[in-house]
Amino acid sequence: MSTTRNIGILAHVDAGKTTITERILFRTGATYKQGEVHDGTTVTDFDAQERQRGITIFAAAVSCTWDEHRINLIDTPGHVDFSAEVERSLRVLDGAVAVFDGVAGVEPQSESVWRQADQHRVPRIAFVNKLDRAGADLDAAVASIRTRLRVTPLVVQLPIGAEDGFTGVVDLVTRRAYTWVDGAIVEVDVPDPAEAARRRRLLEETVAELHAGALEEFVADDALKDATLRDALRELTGTGAGVVVLCGSAYKNRGIEPLLDAVVAYLPSPLDVAPVDPQRPATPDAPFAGLVFKVQAATTGRLTYVRVYSGTIAKGATVLDTGTGRTERISRILHVQADRHTELDDASAGDIVAVVGVKHARVGSTLCAPDAPLVLEAATTAEPVVSVAVEARVATDTDRLAAALARLVEEDPSLRVRSDPETGQTVLSGLGELHLEVAVEKLRQTGGLSVNVGRPQVSYRETVVAGVSGLLYRHVKQDGGAGQYAHVLIDVTPSQEPFGFDSAVVGGRVPKEYVRAVEAGCRDALLEGPLGGHPVTGVHVTLVDGQTHAKDSSELAFRTAGRLALQQALRQSTMAVLEPVAEVTVTAPDDTVGAVLGDLAARRGRVTDSTSRGGTAVVTATVPLAELFGYATRLRSRTQGRGTFTTRPAGYQPAPGGTSGGTA
Repeated sequence: MSTTRNIGILAHVDAGKTTITERILFRTGATYKQGEVHDGTTVTDFDAQERQRGITIFAAAVSCTWDEHRINLIDTPGHVDFSAEVERSLRVLDGAVAVFDGVAGVEPQSESVWRQADQHRVPRIAFVNKLDRAGADLDAAVASIRTRLRVTPLVVQLPIGAEDGFTGVVDLVTRRAYTWVDGAIVEVDVPDPAEAARRRRLLEETVAELHAGALEEFVADDALKDATLRDALRELTGTGAGVVVLCGSAYKNRGIEPLLDAVVAYLPSPLDVAPVDPQRPATPDAPFAGLVFKVQAATTGRLTYVRVYSGTIAKGATVLDTGTGRTERISRILHVQADRHTELDDASAGDIVAVVGVKHARVGSTLCAPDAPLVLEAATTAEPVVSVAVEARVATDTDRLAAALARLVEEDPSLRVRSDPETGQTVLSGLGELHLEVAVEKLRQTGGLSVNVGRPQVSYRETVVAGVSGLLYRHVKQDGGAGQYAHVLIDVTPSQEPFGFDSAVVGGRVPKEYVRAVEAGCRDALLEGPLGGHPVTGVHVTLVDGQTHAKDSSELAFRTAGRLALQQALRQSTMAVLEPVAEVTVTAPDDTVGAVLGDLAARRGRVTDSTSRGGTAVVTATVPLAELFGYATRLRSRTQGRGTFTTRPAGYQPAPGGTSGGTA
């Protein structure tokens, strides 16, 4: 296990993640031919839509061997609509390589995936890619890492040459220089020894400031040995106190071998990561425990992807799904290489495999030994913000559509399917317009279905602007037999949290089990607000007092009273409708900035930043999500096809005209 690395490739869309993955597979001998994104021949972008659109949509797992180390690698999507795929991947990774564009530096989605990795405490190293492009600048990219990500970059390489003249790198740890000739790495003399020595000195000083052991040696010897520097860099990477920065050009095959060396040298093995449970060490002889992080529910069979955290699982073994309480039998274990699979007899701690035979486990399920149950924390799932109505064009396909939608949701929990109670339509909800486009296209391609799709609609919320105090609600129902009796007195106030509840009842006037029932009833009431039937958020309820009946009071009565009391309180409160907003970053030529700003203003956008670099303007604005449908086409027409944009969720803000005063 000490020679295993479970890593992911993280970045903004089009920073070069898939190209780097492809070069890693080729350099390690896992593939015999280099694939290209623009040709649709890469290993990890094997889905038809990925090849058609030229972007990564689904996280793909591959593995290779380098310097007697096994590297299990997951190529993750870079588009914001597929951030849930990144989230699920990060949950099972021990380390990651964050890729940055040598021209753009830290881009919006780069920052988002970095924060996701922070939440999961995944150690990272950075790779500044595309240094062969015009305008590429390693120092500028490093400065953006320092300022935007608020981390300490530890630059361990210097580029040899710039832009078109970029040919190699100087390794500041080993004090060696390498260039690439016809794709082959060649060691050469350091071209500028004085500059390399100066940069090495800066690296040593920075490391000494962060690492106690290195500081002691630096003070004593006024320098750091190569071994000390390497060990300190590994420890700083593991704790997140610093981020090792390398550079290269994946497309030109420059910098891949040193990157692989850095993965082995600085990123942790499964043994270096804290165990998922103190009683469950990450060793092959411990009781088995694994986490399901991906499901492929194809019509030809079901593949369940599992990260094994402890123990060993063999073909034919029986495992327990602790979420459902079901036992499942593992009929096959597969080593995964994107869309290709090789059968294995067993898998042990640290492995990432796919299993066949597990029929009911979902993404986030814990599989473990039946005699040693354990529940592992699953990745969080973002709430959908965009919805479309879908229906089969042919009535006889309605059942097939329902089954296909169920498979979609099984594979991607960030998708939701519901039936609109008013219209009877089937509504599919997701994280963005592209997310839904891909889902619908998958229905057509894999399900062979002809579907009609409605115009996208955003998911609104309602919130309390000004609440009410002392609302008394009496729930009394008597229709023969045992009745229902519950009196509650509640206060409702705005809150920064989605929902808060506490009890100020004294003297035991409302038993604790009834207090919990009132809270459950209040949660029921949050499903539909008084303004438009949207979910309610940002509300705090205090149960001030209540009254019970010796015979007719029950948990059901108090749950009903809590629900109806809060519904009445919300009708009397001042409420506001909230709409989802996105942070939009537009990159366009300077001569089209006026048109871009005018269009953003027409879409109710609020500009938060604008910079210019080399004849190109970068405008950042906060725009309501509902105003972004069709924006790609409009931007292309306003910039003669030269403008691009990216988005990321920025929460909710009050919708215009969406506030209503309380009513009796």
